[in-house]
Amino acid sequence: MAPELLDCIAIIVPAEAMETYEAALGAVCRAVSFFHDEDNDLWDIQGVKERGAYEDELSSALAVAEMLTGYAPEIIRSLVPVGGWLARTKAAFPEQTIGKNFVVRGTHINAPAIPGRITLTLDAGLAFGTGEHNSTRGCLVALERIARYHHPTHILDLGTGSGVLAIAAAKLMKQSVLATDIDPRAARVAGSNAKLNGVANQIRSIKADGWMDKRIQRAAPYDLVFANILARPLCAMAHQLAQNLKPGGIAILAGLLTIQANWVLSAHRRAGLVLDSRIIDGAWTTLILRQPNRL
Repeated sequence: MAPELLDCIAIIVPAEAMETYEAALGAVCRAVSFFHDEDNDLWDIQGVKERGAYEDELSSALAVAEMLTGYAPEIIRSLVPVGGWLARTKAAFPEQTIGKNFVVRGTHINAPAIPGRITLTLDAGLAFGTGEHNSTRGCLVALERIARYHHPTHILDLGTGSGVLAIAAAKLMKQSVLATDIDPRAARVAGSNAKLNGVANQIRSIKADGWMDKRIQRAAPYDLVFANILARPLCAMAHQLAQNLKPGGIAILAGLLTIQANWVLSAHRRAGLVLDSRIIDGAWTTLILRQPNRL
């Protein structure tokens, strides 16, 4: 049986353009890795995605990166087997401490737990969101920030990827989470990661196409929603998010280049949500929005 193949996009850029191009590939790829050529001080950035998916978004993201940096690197396209990509990225997946509460590690790391931190153990597979990406880190920092004053009981992780945000919320908030993804592989990976972390009884992981899914609708309204996806679908779903968020509820939106943040914020303000705060991490922004309490 032939191995499953993925689209691989590879570029080589100087250090000053690395962050912007990593953000561009990260906006559309399920996984991104980068490797430093210390002799020449160049960065080899590679992203993989399902074959033929998000081609228009990829072209737009790369055009924005070229405009921002002034660099137009050669774009090398190829097909790669799933197994080879995973072996390489696992080797480049170190343990990470994030914010004040979390540590994210792969299953290949056997070090003792760090006292005082919540360990999130991931076998990320192809699912987006291992904690290395700025948008995932931004969501985790946002979660611990709102946990000081917000105590949700109905939580949705829309576009769960590896399940890292659902797992973090389940562990920190001690609540159940509905974790959904349009990619059936991601939904399976998130369920497996929930088991790895001992929260399988708190997380229901399903394949679902956003707010149109009846199971998501039946579980509404929510008082905490994660949506770490892409700017365009976030804008398209702004009114649906607002309709399914409780008064006083919080939405954490990510997957946004900083230059896209005001566009996404405007769409959600038109839907009636208000900005609590934003977290900027390099070229990426996380928005914390709130549904006002109704009189």
